Amino acid sequence: MTVSSRTKHWWKHAVVYQIYPASYCDSNGDGVGDLPGITSKLDYISSLGVNVIWICPMYDSPQVDMGYDIANYEDIYAPYGTLQDMETLIREAHSRGIRVMLDLVINHSSDKHAWFQESRTSKDSPKRDWYVWRPAKYSPSGERLPPNNWRCNFGGGSVWEWDEETGEYYLHLFAKEQPDLNWENPETRRAIYASAMEFWLERGVDGFRVDTVNMYSKPIDFPDAPITDPKAPFQPAGMLYCNGPRMHEFLDEMNAILSKYGAITVGELPNTPDMARVLRYVSAEAKQLDMVFQFDVVDVGFGRTHKYETTVKNYTLRNLKDAIGRTQGLIHGTDAWTTVFMENHDQARSVSRFTDDRPEYRVAGAKMLAVLQSCLSGTQFVYQGQEIGTVNAPKETYPLENYLDIDSYLFVKMVKDRCGDDKEQLDKAFTALQHLARDHSRIPIAWNGKAKFGGFSEQAEKAGKEVKQPWMKPHPMASEINVASQLDDPSSVLAFWRKTLKFRREHPDIFVYGDYRTLQLDDLETFTFVKEAQNGGAKAVVVLNFSTEAKSWTPPGAQELGLSDSADVKLVPVLSSYAGKDKGQVLAPFEGRVYLVSV
Repeated sequence: MTVSSRTKHWWKHAVVYQIYPASYCDSNGDGVGDLPGITSKLDYISSLGVNVIWICPMYDSPQVDMGYDIANYEDIYAPYGTLQDMETLIREAHSRGIRVMLDLVINHSSDKHAWFQESRTSKDSPKRDWYVWRPAKYSPSGERLPPNNWRCNFGGGSVWEWDEETGEYYLHLFAKEQPDLNWENPETRRAIYASAMEFWLERGVDGFRVDTVNMYSKPIDFPDAPITDPKAPFQPAGMLYCNGPRMHEFLDEMNAILSKYGAITVGELPNTPDMARVLRYVSAEAKQLDMVFQFDVVDVGFGRTHKYETTVKNYTLRNLKDAIGRTQGLIHGTDAWTTVFMENHDQARSVSRFTDDRPEYRVAGAKMLAVLQSCLSGTQFVYQGQEIGTVNAPKETYPLENYLDIDSYLFVKMVKDRCGDDKEQLDKAFTALQHLARDHSRIPIAWNGKAKFGGFSEQAEKAGKEVKQPWMKPHPMASEINVASQLDDPSSVLAFWRKTLKFRREHPDIFVYGDYRTLQLDDLETFTFVKEAQNGGAKAVVVLNFSTEAKSWTPPGAQELGLSDSADVKLVPVLSSYAGKDKGQVLAPFEGRVYLVSV
């Protein structure tokens, strides 16, 4: 498939700002973020240059997995507010020219959903086949075993849970409280579309981030996964249950509904390393999804059999360059589209992971990553707190008991089950969590370092209400890294993010839609790449110093830039993460620069 030029759409040059409701802004002082709190910050969000907000699940939920276990798609989790609050948020966002995207979580529901409650009443229930039920296997000695050896995405246990009442196992790729819906049943699919999609599209929602978008079609014989972790009874099986045989048929059905509303989609696409397979999801001609999240970049440094079975920064800059190259390469010569992100609710903070979060480097590191993100092609996603350079909570001042995420505590449980109370192994586990845990992105936002709990409930405090401690312990560095201290500071990370996003808007042909090419791939400390507008248009060179040392840098010559040897090439500096610095050939620690190529 070859295309001569990229079709431009508003959602391609949009900036999407992701909001985690529990941790964004608490308007009533109960310690939990809420929908009115989000509404109160829309002017701030608009000031960043944001076009879309993506709101993580705000549906009615027991909150076993922070709302990704949905008990009712058509209602709101009470501490977040009401349906009316949600409708107000949609209306107020639209009045500012901001579109609203919701999380579409339809691989599984909560075990408290009425559908599952009915499904588990008996094998003859009309909704029995709405979920995936299977009989037990038995060992030669008569021991009851689950239907296969697949490992759950959380912890190290099985994806199958025994139901004593009806004498069968049900499937849950995630927590046991998140039973998988049976997409093989057309009645189930119609109910999902009506309740989870059309209900919200009728209320003005503009699109969805589609959770686990490639997991709905499982191989119906449920074969065992190959043994890649000999120490464990259950094995990683993502390559088996992702991208199943009917996936594209199901997405065609969904798209028939979404297209009636002009809704945009971004799918979460794990376990899909084959680019040809990714293209089937995001080809414009195929009309499946507008774009997907590939995990090449954010998975850099993860362990092989379990993401936490690794050491801190266990990767090279070459690994990161290769990962970015793969996601950028998706749009070369195709009608596909890509996304740009380095943080979300499932990732630790990018400054800590990819630069150096010590006080002397963290601002420089955050600004350099802003340059990197803003210069990559694709729809731009920024996660709450990223715009102020939030870092991971330090190990010394944020103890293990503060980590509340199911993924974190089930990993610790797995380590204890394997190693008992071995202090060395438990400390190794804590070190991995401090580097990679999802908890870091979920710590409440610090709005004002001088207010109680980092200003998370500042509105309620100003109104004279009693303010409760946030649901998750505040960030120990809230007094140093917060919004209020950066709002009027032209040298702040916040000011720089605004600047880079504006810069991106001013040069869309190069930085939103342009082709990407890495130079000097094997340089393990500096990252240089070229962006080129299509059809031989304008070019830019981006150079990033990923080290704590000053680095000399040799600008690329005409040949490296794809120009004739005789061309008189000039690199015109247009952006640097170090304001007022001499634009020589020495890069400061964690400096990012952009040059336009003049011939």
